[in-house]
Formats: sequence, structure tokens, C-alpha cells
Amino acid sequence: MLATTGIYHRLLTHKSYQAPIGVLWVGSIIAAAAGQMGPSWWKAHHMTHHQYVEQDLDPHSPYTPMQGIRGFFWSQGGWLLSSKFFPAKLPIDVENDRFLKLIDRLHFIPVIALGAISYFIGGLEYLGAFFLSTTLLFHGVQTVNSLAHIFGEQPFITNDLSRNNGFVAFLTLGEGWHNLHHAFQSSSRHGITIRSGQVVYLVDPTFSFIKMLEFLKLASKLRLPAESQLLARSQHRSFESLPLPTPVKTSVDS
Repeated sequence: MLATTGIYHRLLTHKSYQAPIGVLWVGSIIAAAAGQMGPSWWKAHHMTHHQYVEQDLDPHSPYTPMQGIRGFFWSQGGWLLSSKFFPAKLPIDVENDRFLKLIDRLHFIPVIALGAISYFIGGLEYLGAFFLSTTLLFHGVQTVNSLAHIFGEQPFITNDLSRNNGFVAFLTLGEGWHNLHHAFQSSSRHGITIRSGQVVYLVDPTFSFIKMLEFLKLASKLRLPAESQLLARSQHRSFESLPLPTPVKTSVDS
């Protein structure tokens, strides 16, 4: 999960901090071994999500092309069984790195290798544990696409229905503070909200992981919004349900 949240998402896609290329390579191999596909595929879909959030071109919105319970199942994984599985365009920066491109094209090798290692360590029981843990991790990550756009607070003004959802944050080591992420896409810390007009910092294990990398001299230049910026984007209210917003095309901060 940390490889997905701390490496694929906050480092590779949004460049919310800087790290030696070896950290990115190793983290990408681990994320691929977790069944999260390759770095080009992952970043391409996430960039498209931010660019067209809650619109028809959003690959995994719970509001389009369908809504309600069908929209939930679509965003929770149904979109992977459609033509949207294939990204329209791959990110140039990832494609220009030969090793990342190799990981992307051979992303199935790390996951098969991890399954084989599990089997050789403990037989069918360990292989079963491999399949179970990989499945649970997959659905945990997908709750950011589904639940974190349906339930929770919206402390920050955005042109979408992203939410801060504590349950999703628990499952995904801080990624569930999703409204903050959509408001400040390049922030290395997602665990931030506004309460009674004050900035409040929330538990964010992925940010703690990044701070650990910084302590070990493996991360630098962590990007964080100033409290004045956070307060300027605050809307001082929470939502349980909202009508669909008017589609607004936003740029990607990657």
C-alpha cells in the first residue's frame, strides 16, 4: 500500500517530493508486485481522473457513466473490465525512463514472482494468503475512487465531489483525505482539514513514511500548502450528499 500511495501516487504522479531514482524504481517494482499494474498505466489513469474528474472522460467516477449502486461498483473496479482499462495517452516522463518503462511493460512479472515465492515458502496456504492480500489491497485502493467521492466532508472548495473520508484514510494509509488532495494536488500531506476556522492536521501514515525517507536522506523538497492557502480554500461546511457539479475542466498538477 505504501508503494502505491507514497511512490506511485505522491512521488511518481504528483511529484509532491523529490527522491533518488532508485527509490522510485524499487517502489515501482513493489507496487507492481502488489498488482497495481505498471507506472505508466497507473499515472496515465490518475492524471486523466484529475483532468476530467466527474466528467465522461473520468475513467472511474461513481457518477458517470452511471450513478447509484451501479456507479459505486463501476468506480470500485467495474471500469477495469471496460475499454477504459487502456489509457488514451501514456505519460512522457515515465516513458522516457527506460527502467520505469520496462517495469510498466513487464508489470506482471513482479506479481507472479511474489505469488511463486509465497507458494515456495508456505505452499497453498501462503499462496492463498497472497491472493487474499492482493485482492484486499486492490479494493482498498479502489475505495478512493468510489467511497471518497460519495461519503465524507468537503472542507475545501473544489470543482468536484471529492471527500475527506476517515474510513478510506484508514484503509489506504492517508489517501482517504481526498478532498484535500483535489484542492492541493501536489501536497505531500493529505491529512489536513479545517475545523472551526482552524487548520487541523490528521493522521497520514503515507506522509509519515515520506518524512521517514526525508530523515534517511532519501526524500527532499516536500511540497506543502501554507496555512493561508488552506484557509483561503476553506468552505467551512460538510456534506453528506450533493447534486452533480457543473463539469469544469481542470489542469493537472503533476
